[in-house]
Amino acid sequence: MASRWRDLQQSIVSSQFWKSIFRVGIPNTNRKRVLAMLGNVVLHLHPVKTRKSGVKMRYTWCAGGVTFFLFLVLTFTGLLLMFYYRPTVEYAFVDILDLREQVPFGIMREVHRWGAHAMVISVWIHMFRVFMTGSYKPPREFNWVIGVILLVLTLLLSFTGYLLPWDQLAIWAITVGSNMASATPLLGIQGPGTSLLKIGDIQLVTSTNDARFGLLGGRFVGAGALLRFYVLHCVGIPLIAAFLMAVHFWRVRKDGGISGPV
Repeated sequence: MASRWRDLQQSIVSSQFWKSIFRVGIPNTNRKRVLAMLGNVVLHLHPVKTRKSGVKMRYTWCAGGVTFFLFLVLTFTGLLLMFYYRPTVEYAFVDILDLREQVPFGIMREVHRWGAHAMVISVWIHMFRVFMTGSYKPPREFNWVIGVILLVLTLLLSFTGYLLPWDQLAIWAITVGSNMASATPLLGIQGPGTSLLKIGDIQLVTSTNDARFGLLGGRFVGAGALLRFYVLHCVGIPLIAAFLMAVHFWRVRKDGGISGPV
């Protein structure tokens, strides 16, 4: 019986179908392990080996990994919430109440909310660790810039998701936040340098095409703003963040693995 099982196992491992999936075979040697990592899209993002000092808890705090884990949790819970939430003025607030009291597994909304707060905190901790250990210095300056962009995207995800419950707190918070966009340099109607953007007597940036108007889809927080914030929160910003995370992980690998203290 044992010999038959070994023969069956050997026939499966030596089959063309198996080899098309696992190209290097069983990674039982260091060379095969390296080839398996270099030939796999997901594993290729991570370094083949890292310094022992680079993975000690007192240096890394695992803040980067925790942030990525929270991003996956938010993606999963967000997809579940999209089955019930309708981004319209008539139903947005009602759907939030139903998610809290009526919908099975409605606790996913609370998991999503607190996970978002935790992700913002973990990103700041990660950036603080990178700064304090000097991990932004050459040759890692490019990855530092990518990290700063990811920090901004994380804050934008939190900002765009704030409007979706469509309660008074959210509406007035987005009203204040969007008014700040009107002071954007060159793009906001009240921003520095905007008055210089004109052709003759025609002002290029006005209250109907500045940064605030583009963000809200109108002059006030309304149905257009809710729809735009929903699309940005669920599709636009997450796709950009996921792509930059892949670049971020790849650069960690190319720069020699997880950085240690200077």
